[in-house]
Amino acid sequence: MQHAVRSRGAIRVGLTPVPRPRTPSVASLMDADALRVLHRAARALLDDLPDLTDRLVALLREQEPAYRAAITKDPTATWQEAQRSLRHSVASLLDPSGARDAARRCSWRIGATRAEQGLPLDALLHAFRLGGSLVWQRLVEETSRTAPEDVRLLVHVAADVWNFVDEHCTLVADAYRQTEWQIGRRRENRARLLAAGLLDGTSRIADLPEAARVLGLPEQGRYVVVAVTGVHPARSDAARAAAVPSGTRVHWHAGAEADYGIVLVGAGDDGLPEPEEPGAGSAPRAPVPGLRIGVGGAVVGLASVGDGRRLADTALDICPEAGGTVRLADHLPAALVVSSPELGRALAEKVLGPLLRLEPADREVLLDTLTTWLDCDGSAQRAGERLYCHRNTVLNRLRRCEQLTGRSLARPADVVEMSLALTARRVLRD
Repeated sequence: MQHAVRSRGAIRVGLTPVPRPRTPSVASLMDADALRVLHRAARALLDDLPDLTDRLVALLREQEPAYRAAITKDPTATWQEAQRSLRHSVASLLDPSGARDAARRCSWRIGATRAEQGLPLDALLHAFRLGGSLVWQRLVEETSRTAPEDVRLLVHVAADVWNFVDEHCTLVADAYRQTEWQIGRRRENRARLLAAGLLDGTSRIADLPEAARVLGLPEQGRYVVVAVTGVHPARSDAARAAAVPSGTRVHWHAGAEADYGIVLVGAGDDGLPEPEEPGAGSAPRAPVPGLRIGVGGAVVGLASVGDGRRLADTALDICPEAGGTVRLADHLPAALVVSSPELGRALAEKVLGPLLRLEPADREVLLDTLTTWLDCDGSAQRAGERLYCHRNTVLNRLRRCEQLTGRSLARPADVVEMSLALTARRVLRD
């Protein structure tokens, strides 16, 4: 048996609901009227798009200095860009879903293009907000002219208009930053390639002006190359700071086995100045454990940086494994040895061979004594003080060195041979 049941204002007959007749709400009617007013005004704006574009370009010229320069440089391109952006913006008011993708693509292209041109992002965002304000102002003006009683209805669509402006400001900023990042990466990669070419000595003469511009270094400057190695990459900044004085003009290049600094030095300098000492009351500069620094000699012009790199590598080869700084100008004999390691080893064997074949303890005592005596400019007294023994002990050890090697320490030529042989043994680690 069917019976009527009244529940929550609805009428049900049996189990089959019978809906009440629906009547449009006041809000929905106002929204529909507001959209009608918006679409009417938007169509008028599209019909008068050139005038709208002129007004926006005039605002940009008046209120945004960065755009003022762009307009002066290429007024046609700026006007066309503004017109495209306004056309897509107004079309999106008429057909939000259908025009959305095209409008987003337009804003993205503008953001990317302006990033490539170097227009400041703040200026670009200001331009988009000026455009949004102008569109809203013209919508109100057009409605006031044709149907003043409908102006109040635009309040119901104001949020949609400004949400569109905010969305496209965010979009253009994303495009700008992404393009800026890509440009930065391209610039970094180009700088890396140019610096690598200079250091390898493979740069073409035609590339030198670009290298000077990209690296920020004069083409005909005077340069010293610094090689830095022996530290973890995370500490490379500290290592570079320890290698080159602050305030020095330098371009760093990360190589496979070492970091290289192309350092601009003064016209009369033959090498890199010492890093600055801390000022009064400053904490002492902390050394970087394991850091090895090789400072090459001065070369002239970017075209000679490859020669400077080879000099820096030679200085680095002389550095002790435990770390330290070697300036090539202060170690030229050692540089000669490492530049021709085969000859260096042959010299060490020829001059020091009899000493090297002694028992280790005896060998090290004699070699250490000979090295210390040379470091003390041939003074047995000072050598003895360093070695904590009497000067006569030093002299006895030196006479034994002479007997074993067949060289005389009173003969300058023999002293030179022995000094170079000791250097070869010290710096040729393998």
